[in-house]
Amino acid sequence: MAARSSVSVRMYHVGFGDAFLVTVRRGRRTWRMLVDCGVHSQGTARPIREVVSAIIADLAEVTPAGRPPHLDVVVATHRHADHISGFGVDQWAEVSVDEVWLPYLEDPDDDEARATRSAQMAAAREVQRLALALGGPDRSTWPPGLALADALALNSLSNVQSMDRLLGRGSGFRTPATVRFLPRGDEPRTTLPTGLPDTVVHVLGPPRDPELLRRMDPPSAVAWLRLAGATAQLRGDGLPLFDPAYHVADGSVPAALAAVAPSLRLDELADEIDEVVNAAAGIEHSVNNSSLFLVLDVAGTRLVFPGDAQYGAWQHVLGDPESRALVAHPAFYKIGHHGSHNATPREYVESDLGEGAYAMLPWGLVKRWADSIPKAELIDALAEHHTRVIRTDEVLEDPRVEVNGTLWSEVTLTVG
Repeated sequence: MAARSSVSVRMYHVGFGDAFLVTVRRGRRTWRMLVDCGVHSQGTARPIREVVSAIIADLAEVTPAGRPPHLDVVVATHRHADHISGFGVDQWAEVSVDEVWLPYLEDPDDDEARATRSAQMAAAREVQRLALALGGPDRSTWPPGLALADALALNSLSNVQSMDRLLGRGSGFRTPATVRFLPRGDEPRTTLPTGLPDTVVHVLGPPRDPELLRRMDPPSAVAWLRLAGATAQLRGDGLPLFDPAYHVADGSVPAALAAVAPSLRLDELADEIDEVVNAAAGIEHSVNNSSLFLVLDVAGTRLVFPGDAQYGAWQHVLGDPESRALVAHPAFYKIGHHGSHNATPREYVESDLGEGAYAMLPWGLVKRWADSIPKAELIDALAEHHTRVIRTDEVLEDPRVEVNGTLWSEVTLTVG
């Protein structure tokens, strides 16, 4: 009789962030993959070090005596802190890792990728400088919008120690890992073996199509760039907002202009903080669209991990018949981008997700997004299609689901 397989997905309750330990068992053979390990600075449920300690302890518990904790694969879907900040914790030096999978945007030898990555980081650093110029040195006095823009920019900047570990530079894992930048070359999708029979991982994104790549570029709206020039002037290292030819001395504003000024209602226009927040959100979206988009296929049972892929990346997957078939009717779906409005397309839920799948929602409260993440309409649509949603803030009563207090939730599926 053929050996039966099981696949378990353990979601650690980090807060507003992702950390998923995937375990595939087939007979006496086991394969383990960790998908992300990080948390957003404004949505922390517990110190990320505690989560890392718990993951490593769980690995050690199933490792033969005398051997180090081991992972076959570590996946970092994209560089946002809520997905990789945990890899900066020193304890990872105790863990043996065979392979690290990163989006091709992180490949230091890919010129196009390097240019996109550099533009994203430069824009995020400029947003941070803008926030500091507008808010002043005391962050405790900043208005909420400015603090959010700064936090979004920080989330988009790579954690140097985490990226160094993932790329194998400096302090890495216990053993040197093979680093793969995916998808490979010009392949629309890359299929990777796991070493287990009938078990592979399909990498469907991020896309390389030039039109969709533009969705990964940081925002180029004139308003916030003009604002950057103005704040640079405040710092003494930039150009004035307006050409000096249009400057007038105090008290010399023409009477006609002064008379109509109140009717312009300039005070109701978007202010500088709005522009900075919009720019920070645009940068966040551009990095999200660079997410690895994975499908784990275990003997025909498929599990979908889209990272934080947004519209451009989803369009790439759903627009390709072969990729769309791979994400159709999965047994498991990791809800993209914490259940926000700009992930998980409606057409996917209504046409492709199917009935009765398990889905995990990695979510933690961020007060500013309390009314929008997770998006209520998405949760309702999933319920209408009988999707069994496993959340960090609720317990799903189901024989396949195990919960360890507030530390993790796990679903185990039998396949084959």
